[in-house]
Amino acid sequence: MFKQIMVPVDLEHVDQLEKSLTIAADIAKLYDIPVCYVGVANEQPSSISHNPAEFDQKLGKFAEEQVSRHGHKVTSRTFVGHDLVTDIDDVLLAAVKEVNADLVVMASHIPTLVNYVWPTNGGKIAAHSNAAVFVVR
Repeated sequence: MFKQIMVPVDLEHVDQLEKSLTIAADIAKLYDIPVCYVGVANEQPSSISHNPAEFDQKLGKFAEEQVSRHGHKVTSRTFVGHDLVTDIDDVLLAAVKEVNADLVVMASHIPTLVNYVWPTNGGKIAAHSNAAVFVVR
């Protein structure tokens, strides 16, 4: 079975992640697999944090809240992106390798016409990593 689950977390939209967070926690508990919650911070201040260190603290608190809610093993890792609009996929692909994830559980959205031209984040991770990708809509 799997050895490490990675869950990308957008701290600005945690309310839209509930389904994928629950599924990741359920898989983790069922197979006794740790989950690494991964966040990507801007170098510049954002609505979530003033800097990557503050973002990392908030992500760590988020991970601990998941332990309280679901009772599974967790870690968290913050990665820094220069321009999240253009390099989020590359940062997440690097994260998959760095945390040694063999399963990525991530939230999705309803596809639009643009997604038929440019791949979604989950699509790019599935196409360019060795990890299994579970995209939750």
